[in-house]
Amino acid sequence: MFTPQKAINKTDDATLVLISLGGDRDAFCEIVSRYQNLLCSLAFASIGDIKQSEDLAQEVFIESWLKLHTLREPEKLKPWLCGILRFKISHYLRKEKNQPATGAEDIEEQILTDFSSLSMEKSAIEQQEQVLLWNTLSNLDIIYREPLILFYRQQQSIERVADELDLTIDTTKQRLSRGRKLLKTAMLNFVGTALDKSKPGAVFTAGVAAMLTDVTKSASAAALSAGSMKTASTFKAATLFTLLASFSGLISAFFGLRAGLYQSRTESERKLTYKVVGLYMMFALIWLSGTYALKHIALNQPDDAILYTLFAHALVFLFILSYFLLTFATLHQVQELRARERIFQPEAFYREIDQKDYKRREYKSALKLFGIPLMHFQFGTPEHGDSAAVGWIAAGSKAYGVIFAWGLIAVAPVSVGVISVGFFSIGAVSLGLLSFGAAAIGGLAFGSSAIGYKAYASLSSLGWESAFSHGFSVAHEAAIGTFAYAHEVNNEIAYEVSKLSLFSNGTHWISLTIAFFVILPAYLHYKNVRKRMKKDDK
Repeated sequence: MFTPQKAINKTDDATLVLISLGGDRDAFCEIVSRYQNLLCSLAFASIGDIKQSEDLAQEVFIESWLKLHTLREPEKLKPWLCGILRFKISHYLRKEKNQPATGAEDIEEQILTDFSSLSMEKSAIEQQEQVLLWNTLSNLDIIYREPLILFYRQQQSIERVADELDLTIDTTKQRLSRGRKLLKTAMLNFVGTALDKSKPGAVFTAGVAAMLTDVTKSASAAALSAGSMKTASTFKAATLFTLLASFSGLISAFFGLRAGLYQSRTESERKLTYKVVGLYMMFALIWLSGTYALKHIALNQPDDAILYTLFAHALVFLFILSYFLLTFATLHQVQELRARERIFQPEAFYREIDQKDYKRREYKSALKLFGIPLMHFQFGTPEHGDSAAVGWIAAGSKAYGVIFAWGLIAVAPVSVGVISVGFFSIGAVSLGLLSFGAAAIGGLAFGSSAIGYKAYASLSSLGWESAFSHGFSVAHEAAIGTFAYAHEVNNEIAYEVSKLSLFSNGTHWISLTIAFFVILPAYLHYKNVRKRMKKDDK
């Protein structure tokens, strides 16, 4: 649903060139996707700098887009691109010769010094890995370097390497074999792993998604609003909680949508902001309306109620799966679209705040405890290469907190997100010992649908010891619900096993806690995004 037109994926080079000459950027993006790994790998094999090699390859694609009309033999697209790249590499190396060089001994000494520091940042580690990687590969002749680099970046396929380098299978095997022997055994595994991590990936193609970080966070609250933790023994308290959660979800969705629009830089990103919110809402609506419909049908056909109960729980698992897939897919796709827009609409990113290395894109407190920042907050659209927010208190697309985390994916003892994991978790899909969400999974789970040791829900619940809902309830020991299945069902024993009396007086406080954790982080994030964006617009 987020990919370009799939019809062009298997088109030959010559046809893609002709289509691109007509101004079709999707066709040209397929060319980029097809040859990005080859060009980046060849550049890296010559200059030994991953970032610079990607920059050079990107320059080749931009130049080829502008000069595509000069290619008189479209079927020779690959050698034409490689020729442009070789020229740029040669120019780069000549230029570098005039720059002062750092001795290998100094580099190795610096690496050893840096590795002795316990507070080393991830970026420093990655830089040192690249230095070690190049120090190893630079000892090989380039005829062995190129096949090795492509081999580990092409799923270790000898056939693909041979095709990319226009070599025979036997020649490729010989060069790979000789290259491996020249590498130190102790470094081989490191080289393979590091090369795999360094490949440009699909983000280089610049695909078709949009900024999503904060809007999808708000979608979690909106999904959470559909029906919440039914923990009281009275319908009145349960109704109050549902209304309160719904209200908080709408407010959070509003703040998330506004933050997303502030961060959008092109029309495509703004459209996708609305589109993705719609997708999250659509999945939630299908699940909710389907469950309500099944309950209505079961009421009219009680003899088949067990069948509709199974269907209702199947809907829950489909909802959980859809949110997992959509969340991880959008994290990837948002980076692709931003990379694509940077190539084809560079004028939209002229401001300082839109630069990848702009420091105000995140806030990381100087104060650290056990080497971890006290606070780490990320703002703006995620870019390729951005790491997760990590701190005692963290917020971002992917946030990992020692105490608290808020984000699209949040992992912490106390976590709030579309996908949240922790001891106390709140989210569209939440996993924790104490879990609250649209779909809650945990030891003690509260949600529109809940799965856990003790499960309390408004629509459907699946528990081991007990399950309670106003719809479909299934448990091993005790179940209370309109359609309940367990050893003890809708009786005094089931009531006591479920311990509903413990929650009847605390429902209002639980409701306020949910509303607080859903609304406040969304508002604070929106406020910070607006402040930063407006300040840098001046």
